Amino acid sequence: MPNQPIQPDRANPRTPEFRPTHVVPPHGMPAWEAPDLATPTASLDPLLPVQLVERHGDWGHIRCANGWAAWVDGRHLVALPQDPPTADAAPATTADPRPLLAGVEEAVADYRSAVEELAGGGLDGESFRDRTRELRIGLVVDGESMWVYDPEEGRWLYGDGRLLATYATDRAAAGEEAGRAPARFTAPEGES
Repeated sequence: MPNQPIQPDRANPRTPEFRPTHVVPPHGMPAWEAPDLATPTASLDPLLPVQLVERHGDWGHIRCANGWAAWVDGRHLVALPQDPPTADAAPATTADPRPLLAGVEEAVADYRSAVEELAGGGLDGESFRDRTRELRIGLVVDGESMWVYDPEEGRWLYGDGRLLATYATDRAAAGEEAGRAPARFTAPEGES
């Protein structure tokens, strides 16, 4: 059982075997260097895609897309479908990922601007928190596979270049449990 976080491979920062199996709960969660409450490591962001590597009782050893690994309370992880949705839909009925990618670029630019102001002394910590409080950014790209967070809909989408499908959600729809989204393919506005 590993006791140290796995360090990302600096020569190849992308971890080719990474396939998310879970996401962090909607309110985030603490992570530990070892399955021991006395060794806190970090806090994980809400809805961060993670891969559950192993379980040890209630503890879950997870890995992130960049190769970093830690231990979490595995009971709180939100399970994702075993495999990403398949690309069976015709191209005319698939959603265009470009608007979501543009939103990611805008959110990153807003966050970068706030960080630069904070580093330059133009913002104090509280002002920085106020300015970034509503920002929600999420993007994992692994070759042709992409997981992107849609903050307006409160959901993660999986895309393979041809379609986008809901992968996980932080909002419960009527009769559904938050975090366990059925595979729903999304189509561009005006198409069905």
